[in-house]
Order: sequence, then structure tokens, then C-alpha cells
Amino acid sequence: MELNELAPGLRRWVAYYPEWKDDVGSLAVETDDGLVLIDPFDPPRELGPARHVLLTIFWHARSTRDLGAGRIWAPARSLRPLERRGVDAHPVRPGDELPGGIQALASGRSGEVVYWLPAQRALVAGDVLLGGPLRICPDSWIGKAGQAAVREALSPALELPIELVLVSHGVPVLAGGRAALRRALDQAPSAA
Repeated sequence: MELNELAPGLRRWVAYYPEWKDDVGSLAVETDDGLVLIDPFDPPRELGPARHVLLTIFWHARSTRDLGAGRIWAPARSLRPLERRGVDAHPVRPGDELPGGIQALASGRSGEVVYWLPAQRALVAGDVLLGGPLRICPDSWIGKAGQAAVREALSPALELPIELVLVSHGVPVLAGGRAALRRALDQAPSAA
């Protein structure tokens, strides 16, 4: 497993997740508040212990329970499903500022948030955005609100100086993130 530095203090690794039957991306962020892992699965040992774990959605708890992190943070609507998985998390709501100055933003799904990493100019998405090329996930993943809700929720992010868009599923955007997000939000809805 390769640990790639994407920006100062920001590293990403990809690991095969058997339950998903595909690779998933995870992140490590060095902050003034210690090491923060985002949606971690099978973190490389050289990272050391995490002080905090941030989850975008309960599905991404993956190996969180086994990490022994100081604090786990997750969307407020994800807390109950996480409890059933044996993960005790602190609630996150859009607008919250988290360890290391990371900010939670609305995603258009009630149980999911995206994270803004201002120091690295990176937007981090769990399931609402897929990579290669960057696009909104299918309506079947979103529910009744559909892709329109995701577009509405993520549109304010276009005001941020986004350079990177880091996704759990697919290829991340490593340059020109704001333009890539704009193209993704402008695309016609996809059905699958």
C-alpha cells in the first residue's frame, strides 16, 4: 500500500475493501491538533496513532473501531448506525469547525458531510462525489432528494479556493479542483 503526499501535511492511501469489492481512498492530515484520519481503512503503520478520525458517512467507519483514536467525529444523522457497528462518535453538523481547522459542509444527504481542509485547499467527499471524472453519485445512492439536493448543497463550496477534490471512490482531482467541481455540478443527472 502506497502512501502519497498530496500537499504539505496531507497524505492519501488506497486499499482494497472486500465489502465494497473495490479500492477505497483514505486520508491522513497532520494538524496542530494531531493526526486526523478521514474515512480510514487499514491505515499504513508509518502513520502512527491518530488523534482524531473524521467520517463523512457511517458506511465509511471501515476499520475505525480498531484504530484506538482519541476522538471519532461523524455526521449527527450517522451516529445511530455507527453505534450498531460498535463505533462511538461525536456529532458533526454542517458549519462545524473540527480539529485542525477542518470544516464540515453540507452534502445534500442528511447523513453525510463533506470536509473542507483550508490549509491544503482540499474538499473531501465520501459518497456524494465520485472520481474519474469527478461527478455526483447516482440518484440511487442519494434517495428522494436526488442529485438536485447535492448540487444545491455543494454550490456554496464553489466560493472556496479548492485545488484538490479527494474522493473515497475513484480517482481524486489533484489540480483545478474548483473547476472540476463546477463541471460536476453542471452535468446532467446520471441514473446509474
